[in-house]
Amino acid sequence: MNLWEAAREAFDSLSANLLRSVLTMLGIIIGVGAVIALVSIGQGVQVLVAEQVQSLGSNLLFVLPGTLEGGPSSGRATFSSIAGASSPTPLTLGDARVLADPLAAPDLVRVAPAFNRFVEVVYGDESRGTLMVATTPEYAAVRRVEVALGEFIASGHEQAASRVAVLGSQVAERLFPSGVLPLGETIKINRVPFRVIGVMRPLGGTGFANQDDIVWVPLSTAHNRLFRERTAAGEAVVSAIYVQVVSEERMASASEQIAEILRRRHGILYAADDDFTIINQADVLSVFGEITGILTVFLASIAAISLLVGGIGIMNIMLVSVTERTREIGIRKAVGAKRSDILSQFLAEAVVLSVIGGGIGTALGIGGSQALTSLVPDLRAVISLEAILLATGFSIGVGLFFGSYPAWRAARLDPIQALRYE
Repeated sequence: MNLWEAAREAFDSLSANLLRSVLTMLGIIIGVGAVIALVSIGQGVQVLVAEQVQSLGSNLLFVLPGTLEGGPSSGRATFSSIAGASSPTPLTLGDARVLADPLAAPDLVRVAPAFNRFVEVVYGDESRGTLMVATTPEYAAVRRVEVALGEFIASGHEQAASRVAVLGSQVAERLFPSGVLPLGETIKINRVPFRVIGVMRPLGGTGFANQDDIVWVPLSTAHNRLFRERTAAGEAVVSAIYVQVVSEERMASASEQIAEILRRRHGILYAADDDFTIINQADVLSVFGEITGILTVFLASIAAISLLVGGIGIMNIMLVSVTERTREIGIRKAVGAKRSDILSQFLAEAVVLSVIGGGIGTALGIGGSQALTSLVPDLRAVISLEAILLATGFSIGVGLFFGSYPAWRAARLDPIQALRYE
């Protein structure tokens, strides 16, 4: 019996008990659909994280105070200190100014210090708690942020410690009623009046914060009028220093230059550990990629259990089919059918069940992943050929594995005993 004849007879046998065949395929359908949907969503999350990290800026380095757990060199650092954590030796505005010197660090293009604190922003009767980022004009180019209305912080604002503010799109939307243009309006940040000079275009959320729920002010203004946080030597404290490197190939060299400058400024001895951490985008992507990858594999493994359950269902139904068709097997053997013909016939039925179930499950998995991702803004399912082939191949393997024993049992039936079976 050739493959085509075996498949045709398998279709005829399964269509004779259509409802039973459909119920038998349910386990395979659910398993394949769940695997494809979860893998597609997991890969979509990885793409979304990569896009958001890259949107933070090109060739970007984060310099943070203190040492993060695990350290950047381990590739498993945690990023809870990104908004500025306390440390025995904080970063200062003087550190940022030295890093901005092209003679000291030639691989650095721009340096933007930032001082981050949560503040209360008030306009009229509306009040909102949000994150304040006090920074310099270089921030816009380093972090690749764009203004939708007005302007960003300029050098004149920084030099004069002007009480001006740039609002994130979400802050502007929630503070100002519809129809009111924020530009030129006065808001209060921690009860200090500020004039709104700009509104940012929507940036979306990232792993660190909602970038639309931020208010930006000049760094000098924050230190002189809002928070007077200084070191014992009188230097203004900053929460982080964002550094743009001349090219991606110079990232490692730039990190070494930053480390050398800061170790010298902080008086760190040769054998002592750093009191700061330098993180690049590759570190961020690596950590989040590992997390999402592990979660995707874990969820897909749980979903794959449905495939095993479906395989057990196929074995059960095939054993019932062998029992029901014992006399048919005896007649076929009596008219000359070989043991291999019987074996291929029942094995083909098991594989056809799993293949059809895998095809339906693939379609449902693709549709389900698209439906789920439509509920989450900016998230899209990534349907990879590898995931489809893996799930479909696994379903075929399940059919072969769990259909082998019933097929072997049918092939070994004694024709005389089979003809006597009632």
